[in-house]
Amino acid sequence: MTTHTTASPDLPAGLPDLLLGSTEDVLGAVPYLLGFHPAESLVVIGLRGSPPKGRVHLTVRWDLPLADRDLGRILPLLRKEEITQVIVVGYGSGPLVTPAADAAVALFRKGGIGLLDALRVEDGRYWSYVCSRTDCCPPSGAPYDREAGAVAVRAVAHGLVALPDRETLERSLAPVGGTARTAMRGVTGRVAEELRRRIAGCEDPDGLAAEIVADGTARVRAAIGFYAAGGRLDDEQAARLGFDLAVIRIRDEAWALITDDAHDAHRRLWQDLTRRLEPRFVPPAASLLAMAAWRDGDSALASVALARAHEADPGYSMANLLMDALRCLLPPHALKDRMPSPEELDLQMGVPRTSWLLPLVVLLEEPPAGPAGPAG
Repeated sequence: MTTHTTASPDLPAGLPDLLLGSTEDVLGAVPYLLGFHPAESLVVIGLRGSPPKGRVHLTVRWDLPLADRDLGRILPLLRKEEITQVIVVGYGSGPLVTPAADAAVALFRKGGIGLLDALRVEDGRYWSYVCSRTDCCPPSGAPYDREAGAVAVRAVAHGLVALPDRETLERSLAPVGGTARTAMRGVTGRVAEELRRRIAGCEDPDGLAAEIVADGTARVRAAIGFYAAGGRLDDEQAARLGFDLAVIRIRDEAWALITDDAHDAHRRLWQDLTRRLEPRFVPPAASLLAMAAWRDGDSALASVALARAHEADPGYSMANLLMDALRCLLPPHALKDRMPSPEELDLQMGVPRTSWLLPLVVLLEEPPAGPAGPAG
């Protein structure tokens, strides 16, 4: 069984300083904290501050049934993030949720973390594992409206979306197909042939590397600005950027430019390219999307993007680094604070060299993919 573990130590932008005053608030917030309505999941919401006014700071989700080793990873994260209270919510049938909820309750009590509530949710009703009052928590479960609660209304007003399920989120990154795929494949082939001729006719390899890096970093910056203004690359621009990102220095330029005031443009750009690029070009774009989403508190989208990168290239180092970070429940700032600026990258990596182009040369030697799939 594949277990999807996601952690969001930063809230989505539309839910700053979120206070949860009731069980209905909790259940209304979860889909917007995750980005989709969970099913067969265990969710832990971590709050900072003194009871009873702790503010939501992080959300962690696991698939159920829960692997024994998964839950224990959360205590170091809670302590590092100064979490004082947690709420546990399990989605699914009693036999599926109860063992995981019991394990979580025991872990938090033993670890000295305040437990506000532990809930099970199924078919529009919820049950509490810690409340025995039948007036508020009847044996038949208490009904709730997952769409009309105050938190859900606030989230929608701020432009947040809770997709119906994780599968819908996965489809949002599915490769384009049909005529769009055919057109992209043709343009990619033409750009590849142009680059082959350029490399074959080069008399100054290091000079060519410098030109390609300068052109590629300029294209990265232009593309980010284009998407920030609501634009979209055409197929040739997208294909060229796909080749550019094979060069680590160019990809790292894009990585370094993922800042708090530019993450929306990055998300649109890299999500678009993750869907449109030919499969062998996907890992850099998908990894950049994952980083942008993770910084934005959307670890669910980050994990789906990393799955796309891993599918195309299981050995892609940036994707594996981010996968390990999500699996270990690291907060985004653990990597954000260590990422150098473009100027620092120049100092660290030095003058462009021919060896920088080897990943690009490998791409140019690979045969094109097969026929286009159905429209997507």
